[in-house]
Amino acid sequence: MNNQQENSSNTSQHNISKQTAMTNDQPIIVGLDIGTTKIAAIAGRKNEFGKLEILGFGLASSNGVQHGMVLNIDQTIKAIETALKNCYESNPGLEINEVYVGIAGHHIKSLQTRGDIVRRSTDDEIKQFEIDQLVADQYKTYIPAGDQIIDVIPQEFTVDNFQNIADPIGYTGVKIGANFHIITGDRNAIRNINRSVEKTGLKVKDLVLQPLASSAAVMSEQDIEAGIAILDIGGGTTDLAVFYEGILKHTAVIPFGGENITNDIKLGLGVLKTQAEQMKIQFGSALADAAQNNAFIKIPGLRGLPSRDISVKNLAGIIQARMSEILAFVTFHLKQVGLDSKMLNGGIVLTGGGAQLKHLIQLTEYVTGLNARIGYPNEHLAANHFPGLEKPMYSTCIGLILKGYNVYENNMNRLHVEQKRTELRSRLSEAEIQKVEELEKPVEIKGRRTLSDFMNTIKDGLIDLFKEEGDKQL
Repeated sequence: MNNQQENSSNTSQHNISKQTAMTNDQPIIVGLDIGTTKIAAIAGRKNEFGKLEILGFGLASSNGVQHGMVLNIDQTIKAIETALKNCYESNPGLEINEVYVGIAGHHIKSLQTRGDIVRRSTDDEIKQFEIDQLVADQYKTYIPAGDQIIDVIPQEFTVDNFQNIADPIGYTGVKIGANFHIITGDRNAIRNINRSVEKTGLKVKDLVLQPLASSAAVMSEQDIEAGIAILDIGGGTTDLAVFYEGILKHTAVIPFGGENITNDIKLGLGVLKTQAEQMKIQFGSALADAAQNNAFIKIPGLRGLPSRDISVKNLAGIIQARMSEILAFVTFHLKQVGLDSKMLNGGIVLTGGGAQLKHLIQLTEYVTGLNARIGYPNEHLAANHFPGLEKPMYSTCIGLILKGYNVYENNMNRLHVEQKRTELRSRLSEAEIQKVEELEKPVEIKGRRTLSDFMNTIKDGLIDLFKEEGDKQL
């Protein structure tokens, strides 16, 4: 079934969602997944039960993207426009102005940083603006030239001597600190994504790392607490996100995906790329031992040449070799952050288009030693959604909508707090307001110190020590 047929067959399904949405005052949020093999646009809105009602869905083949990076802007623009056109056809009354966009690719990197601030008003409870200040300071972190910070994600907080605090708001103390996971990407690659989207008349509301978007769609709070790895197997890359004790511990982009498997089949069996893709989907297996020895696939010959028989076992052997390589990278990354198989009780969740390979769960468990399952985004979808959206290949796009709602709800909560704050300030005098503003200014502790800073600190400490000794003698 092609994209147009898939979208047009859902008219009656969509009418039910549209009627429900008319009575809903929640915003419509759109996720745009710009992948190596496909571009998907999904518009959704939360209902009164917190489930996503899908109001529009469009799909298009991706031509200008390789390994998750936009290389040909013109082709990518055309593909985005096709996906949007199909989305509008599924719901003619839909209006899309801004989108949340997934980002991946070889250029994505991550690093760990630390930030601290000293509070001026140590007796008051810690407020949200102080946490915002901590996060904002991390955007000043030095990164290599040509890179750009995509996201700053707080991990665990500290307040004075108290460690591993998930949410410090409401605590009191002198100093607040936090460890951060910073995600960076190549500035030109980010610019190409933004240009491609903006030239279709849309605004990029935010860029979200694809494994984090997929994680939002396929896992729960219990999974994060238990410790879990999300493996999003896309067309050009395989993206990894690791959570432990409620914290994002690690992200990585593995430079292989479903396209590599298809190319391996093409070269290994001497077939066309379209034939290799069809064989992978219809007859492929990630375990050679599970394939039948006497099973063959008949491939028609080119230009009058005789047809050929392809061994299903040979096909599975090629797929297993590449998938084993990808999973070896996963094992390497888990060891790198000190999370072995005994610590991730939630195991590995496989999602993305490549997760649909037969026997992939068995191979994953064999290579990594972790329990594995397929992650479907249907847990967050309301009934009467477009058929097929529960497939793992749409996890990123649905996760983008959920990430957008998370931002919206946080902003609404902050607006409510700000309104309360404004109401309280209206009862204060000018002098009292100035005093509050002075106390609310946090003092930054520099995370990166030079050698001279360090020596000056020692010198000042020695001077203070001698002063104390002199005072005692007097």
